[in-house]
Amino acid sequence: MSNLLQQFCDLQNRRQFVGQAGIGLGAAAVGSMSQPAVAGLPAGCHHSPKAKRVIFLFMAGAPSQLDLFDYKPDLEKLHDHPLPKEISMGQRVTTMTRGQKQVICASIFKFSRQGESGLYMSELLPHLSTLADDICLIKSTWTEAINHDPAKTFFCTGAEMPGRPSMGSWLSYGLGSMNKDLPDFVVLPSAFWSGKVNVQALYSRLWGTGPLPSRHQGVAFQTVGDPVLFLSNPPGVDRKSRRRMLDFVNHVNQQQQQVTGDPEIQTSMTQQEMAFRMQTSVPELIDLSNETQEGLEMYGPEVHKTGSFARNCLLARRMAERDVRFIQLFHRGWDHHSNLPTHLRGQAMDVDQPIAGLLKDLKQRGLFEDTLIVFAGEFGRTTFAQGVRDRNSYGRDHHPRCFTTWMAGGGIKGGISYGETDEFCYNVAKDPVHIRDLHATMLHQVGLDHKRLNVPYNGLDLGLTGVEPSRVVTEILT
Repeated sequence: MSNLLQQFCDLQNRRQFVGQAGIGLGAAAVGSMSQPAVAGLPAGCHHSPKAKRVIFLFMAGAPSQLDLFDYKPDLEKLHDHPLPKEISMGQRVTTMTRGQKQVICASIFKFSRQGESGLYMSELLPHLSTLADDICLIKSTWTEAINHDPAKTFFCTGAEMPGRPSMGSWLSYGLGSMNKDLPDFVVLPSAFWSGKVNVQALYSRLWGTGPLPSRHQGVAFQTVGDPVLFLSNPPGVDRKSRRRMLDFVNHVNQQQQQVTGDPEIQTSMTQQEMAFRMQTSVPELIDLSNETQEGLEMYGPEVHKTGSFARNCLLARRMAERDVRFIQLFHRGWDHHSNLPTHLRGQAMDVDQPIAGLLKDLKQRGLFEDTLIVFAGEFGRTTFAQGVRDRNSYGRDHHPRCFTTWMAGGGIKGGISYGETDEFCYNVAKDPVHIRDLHATMLHQVGLDHKRLNVPYNGLDLGLTGVEPSRVVTEILT
């Protein structure tokens, strides 16, 4: 028996055969996922894109649309009256308000028309209000999920159950990289400051890849220390030493891949090379020494605070400049079941000026037109009060049946309000927009057809918008 044949037989014990057979099937599936190039279009695109990148501003905990965007002046007359049963129609509520009287609570905050478009905006958003003509309010967004974790999971991955690819992973997979020295998909969570209430955890599955190759996973920046774990070399290890170590590991991995054919080994090598390049690209990214004082001031005073939402908005602009494909900011603390007037003021102050600064900065640098900005929470808040109904300390429960999201830039019409809720802000009255429709619209703007961007998985053509009906909201597109 030849040496080669002997080596082959030695490798083929039962466990290895079964494992390699599974890997071979996996490699075949991954191979079938590649997106064919279309002549005359950017790589991966199904049609001409309006946006090259997405900045997704996720307000975890669910902001109250009634107090920020969806002006309902007639509720003042109905304040402290029971919500009519023909409006609530026995809809599902959480255990926190089950059995409680549903008594209407009008917002205490003032609204006014802003810009030439005359969009109504809350007094809590004085900076964003100056950009009303650039944003599209979508007041008829809705979802089925009524609890935070499944709702966040649904918004980020298109399914309530964990294990599906996230939004950014789909863009990375479908369109590929625009910058070889930074990840396609970066996640920027705000630091957790004392004083915030009902702050739920964030899980890496919200930016995971599911069955897609793991190289498309989001890279979460840390709020303290190095922005990426192990970015700095340990004492006694210089860049040349790191390069030699990586070359040796790559050599071993290449040998192992030749034996097993495991595609994840190639992914590992690719990601290790990316990590090596990030040791140079990330320090340059987070170095703000070349930012002007005027530019920093646009984002507000907290821009100097590492891990703040303001700092993350500035980093998002710097990533957009460097062509990171999908940038997702998570800002927690919007779960206001009590003392909403106090807590909402603080949350709005956290994000109002930084978001306005981000939009202005993108516009000044010529990035606004090809950057899609999306603002959303996982669901809305109820029109009825939770707990005490005092005007200065009321709270609101979870409400998936209608809430407000908004989009800007990237081929979105500015200065418009799309969709309507009923007079109680309890049900969608006109032009419903499901989360799947938002996903379809986002994909469309970057040149992807949500019906064609899918992979075979467990007998399904798995995609971000799932198998339920969904559509691109063409009415809000330029």
